[in-house]
Amino acid sequence: MKKVLAVASGGGHWVQLLRLRKAFENQQLAFMTTSAEYASEVNEPLYVVKDANLNKKIGLIIMFLQVLWVLLRFRPDVIVTTGAAPGFAAIMIGKIFGAKTLWLDSIANGEELSAAGKKAHRWADDWLTQWEHLEKEEGPSFKGRVL
Repeated sequence: MKKVLAVASGGGHWVQLLRLRKAFENQQLAFMTTSAEYASEVNEPLYVVKDANLNKKIGLIIMFLQVLWVLLRFRPDVIVTTGAAPGFAAIMIGKIFGAKTLWLDSIANGEELSAAGKKAHRWADDWLTQWEHLEKEEGPSFKGRVL
Protein backbone atom coordinates (compact mmCIF):
# COMPACT_ATOMS: atom_id res chain seq x y z
CA MET A 1 0.00 0.00 0.00
CA LYS A 2 1.39 3.39 -1.05
CA LYS A 3 1.02 6.61 0.91
CA VAL A 4 -0.65 9.10 -1.44
CA LEU A 5 -0.95 12.81 -0.75
CA ALA A 6 -3.60 14.49 -2.93
CA VAL A 7 -3.15 18.28 -3.05
CA ALA A 8 -5.25 21.14 -4.38
CA SER A 9 -6.08 24.71 -3.57
CA GLY A 10 -9.75 25.58 -3.23
CA GLY A 11 -12.59 25.85 -5.70
CA GLY A 12 -12.31 24.04 -9.01
CA HIS A 13 -8.89 22.60 -8.19
CA TRP A 14 -10.42 20.86 -5.18
CA VAL A 15 -13.48 19.63 -7.09
CA GLN A 16 -11.27 18.08 -9.76
CA LEU A 17 -9.02 16.44 -7.18
CA LEU A 18 -12.00 14.77 -5.53
CA ARG A 19 -13.00 13.34 -8.92
CA LEU A 20 -9.74 11.34 -8.83
CA ARG A 21 -10.50 9.62 -5.50
CA LYS A 22 -11.36 6.20 -6.93
CA ALA A 23 -7.85 6.02 -8.40
CA PHE A 24 -6.49 5.93 -4.86
CA GLU A 25 -8.65 3.18 -3.40
CA ASN A 26 -6.65 0.65 -1.39
CA GLN A 27 -3.93 3.25 -0.73
CA GLN A 28 -3.19 5.21 2.40
CA LEU A 29 -4.61 8.55 1.28
CA ALA A 30 -4.42 12.00 2.81
CA PHE A 31 -5.48 15.35 1.40
CA MET A 32 -3.91 18.79 1.61
CA THR A 33 -5.77 21.99 0.73
CA THR A 34 -6.26 25.62 1.72
CA SER A 35 -9.63 25.44 3.48
CA ALA A 36 -10.62 23.57 6.63
CA GLU A 37 -14.23 23.67 5.36
CA TYR A 38 -13.40 20.77 3.02
CA ALA A 39 -12.94 18.37 5.94
CA SER A 40 -16.59 17.36 5.71
CA GLU A 41 -16.03 16.17 2.12
CA VAL A 42 -13.36 13.58 2.94
CA ASN A 43 -12.97 10.71 5.39
CA GLU A 44 -9.19 10.70 5.11
CA PRO A 45 -6.79 12.97 7.01
CA LEU A 46 -6.91 16.57 5.79
CA TYR A 47 -3.98 18.94 6.15
CA VAL A 48 -4.73 22.64 5.74
CA VAL A 49 -2.12 25.14 4.57
CA LYS A 50 -2.22 28.86 3.93
CA ASP A 51 -3.79 30.04 0.68
CA ALA A 52 -1.12 32.06 -1.12
CA ASN A 53 0.08 33.03 -4.58
CA LEU A 54 2.85 35.01 -6.26
CA ASN A 55 1.20 38.28 -5.19
CA LYS A 56 1.46 37.31 -1.51
CA LYS A 57 5.19 36.65 -1.02
CA ILE A 58 5.17 36.33 2.79
CA GLY A 59 2.12 34.08 2.59
CA LEU A 60 3.87 31.98 -0.04
CA ILE A 61 6.86 31.44 2.26
CA ILE A 62 4.56 30.46 5.11
CA MET A 63 2.66 28.06 2.83
CA PHE A 64 5.90 26.42 1.62
CA LEU A 65 6.97 25.87 5.24
CA GLN A 66 3.57 24.38 6.08
CA VAL A 67 3.78 22.06 3.07
CA LEU A 68 7.26 21.00 4.16
CA TRP A 69 5.91 20.20 7.63
CA VAL A 70 3.07 18.08 6.18
CA LEU A 71 5.51 16.16 3.98
CA LEU A 72 7.82 15.52 6.92
CA ARG A 73 4.89 14.20 8.97
CA PHE A 74 3.06 12.15 6.32
CA ARG A 75 6.03 11.03 4.18
CA PRO A 76 4.08 10.30 0.98
CA ASP A 77 5.30 7.87 -1.65
CA VAL A 78 3.17 9.64 -4.27
CA ILE A 79 1.94 13.22 -4.60
CA VAL A 80 -0.89 14.09 -6.98
CA THR A 81 -2.07 17.64 -7.55
CA THR A 82 -4.52 19.58 -9.67
CA GLY A 83 -2.81 22.85 -8.65
CA ALA A 84 -2.22 25.59 -7.77
CA ALA A 85 0.44 26.96 -5.36
CA PRO A 86 0.15 24.29 -2.63
CA GLY A 87 0.33 21.58 -5.27
CA PHE A 88 3.41 23.11 -6.81
CA ALA A 89 5.09 23.37 -3.41
CA ALA A 90 4.18 19.77 -2.63
CA ILE A 91 5.58 18.28 -5.84
CA MET A 92 8.72 20.40 -5.62
CA ILE A 93 9.50 19.48 -2.02
CA GLY A 94 8.18 15.94 -2.42
CA LYS A 95 10.43 15.30 -5.41
CA ILE A 96 13.44 16.29 -3.31
CA PHE A 97 12.33 13.68 -0.74
CA GLY A 98 11.97 10.99 -3.43
CA ALA A 99 8.19 10.91 -3.88
CA LYS A 100 6.68 10.15 -7.28
CA THR A 101 4.82 13.24 -8.48
CA LEU A 102 1.91 13.97 -10.82
CA TRP A 103 0.74 17.42 -11.95
CA LEU A 104 -2.68 17.57 -13.62
CA ASP A 105 -3.24 21.11 -14.86
CA SER A 106 -6.65 22.61 -14.15
CA ILE A 107 -9.46 22.34 -16.66
CA ALA A 108 -9.86 26.12 -16.25
CA ASN A 109 -6.62 26.60 -18.17
CA GLY A 110 -8.05 25.86 -21.60
CA GLU A 111 -6.10 28.45 -23.57
CA GLU A 112 -2.71 28.02 -21.93
CA LEU A 113 -1.15 26.23 -18.99
CA SER A 114 -1.36 27.82 -15.57
CA ALA A 115 1.68 29.71 -14.25
CA ALA A 116 2.36 26.91 -11.78
CA GLY A 117 1.65 24.30 -14.44
CA LYS A 118 4.33 25.78 -16.69
CA LYS A 119 6.87 25.36 -13.90
CA ALA A 120 5.61 21.97 -12.73
CA HIS A 121 7.30 19.99 -15.49
CA ARG A 122 10.66 20.36 -13.77
CA TRP A 123 9.39 18.55 -10.67
CA ALA A 124 6.63 16.29 -11.92
CA ASP A 125 7.27 12.69 -12.95
CA ASP A 126 4.11 12.93 -14.99
CA TRP A 127 2.80 16.27 -16.29
CA LEU A 128 -0.70 16.30 -17.74
CA THR A 129 -3.10 18.73 -19.36
CA GLN A 130 -6.84 18.28 -19.71
CA TRP A 131 -6.87 19.92 -23.13
CA GLU A 132 -5.66 18.04 -26.20
CA HIS A 133 -4.55 21.22 -28.02
CA LEU A 134 -2.18 22.09 -25.13
CA GLU A 135 -0.27 18.82 -25.45
CA LYS A 136 3.29 19.29 -26.69
CA GLU A 137 6.01 16.80 -27.55
CA GLU A 138 8.08 18.05 -24.59
CA GLY A 139 4.98 18.02 -22.37
CA PRO A 140 2.49 18.22 -20.92
CA SER A 141 0.72 15.06 -22.10
CA PHE A 142 -2.98 14.66 -22.81
CA LYS A 143 -4.43 11.27 -21.83
CA GLY A 144 -7.89 11.66 -23.36
CA ARG A 145 -10.27 12.94 -20.71
CA VAL A 146 -11.42 16.12 -18.99
CA LEU A 147 -12.40 15.82 -15.33
